[in-house]
Amino acid sequence: MKRFLAIILAIVAVAACFAGCTKKSGVMTHAEYEAADLDTPVVVETYVQAKQSWWDNKATFYTQAEDGAYFIYNMPCSEEEYAKLVPGTKIRVSGYKSEWSGEVEIIDATYEIIKGSYTATAFDVTDLLGTDDLIKHQNEFVSFKGMTVVAAGQDENGNDVPFLYNWDGSGEDGSDLYFKVQLGEDVYTFTVESYLCDSTTDVYAAVKALKIGDVIDMEGFLYWYEGVNPHITSVTAAE
Repeated sequence: MKRFLAIILAIVAVAACFAGCTKKSGVMTHAEYEAADLDTPVVVETYVQAKQSWWDNKATFYTQAEDGAYFIYNMPCSEEEYAKLVPGTKIRVSGYKSEWSGEVEIIDATYEIIKGSYTATAFDVTDLLGTDDLIKHQNEFVSFKGMTVVAAGQDENGNDVPFLYNWDGSGEDGSDLYFKVQLGEDVYTFTVESYLCDSTTDVYAAVKALKIGDVIDMEGFLYWYEGVNPHITSVTAAE
């Protein structure tokens, strides 16, 4: 009887320890992350999908796991560490959930590389444009199909142009590219973010070559700024 009771107590102790250790690790699912309040600590396991920038030992990443995506902003990271964080690398990130102009992100973060690899396939969100469901895919690697290029603004001569350097045309070659595409009656502003895809990349050249009326397919990250503002990484003629 005593031996049986000891075995039961040992099983209970192990179960309690396991539950406690699991809780202590604090790793969230994406649903738990979404439910967390702003300005509260979060811990997620995710995979690097693209590196936006590195400067002054801080780096910004687009990351995604199988159940959702995370934008990691200005995470302390040496240049040597930054080089190791190639797409597919799995990391455990601890930081604070924050929001800036509608973009939900993790700030004040630390990380560790852990075993695993995953590269997301672009998810087609074309039919979600203009719906409340689109934001559920914020920061994911996504695609847009069959959208028509419309005028982004006008040049100094008053002629319509298909893209602008910076949102107001104040930039130059090497600046962010802003262009507009239409689906049905709705027009959306998309961006080639120069830190992510600079002037040497194929997508930068492709946007500079656009003509009003072109029908295109695109891939990129579903960034948010006062509404949907995708950071585009690929532009091709519509299939």
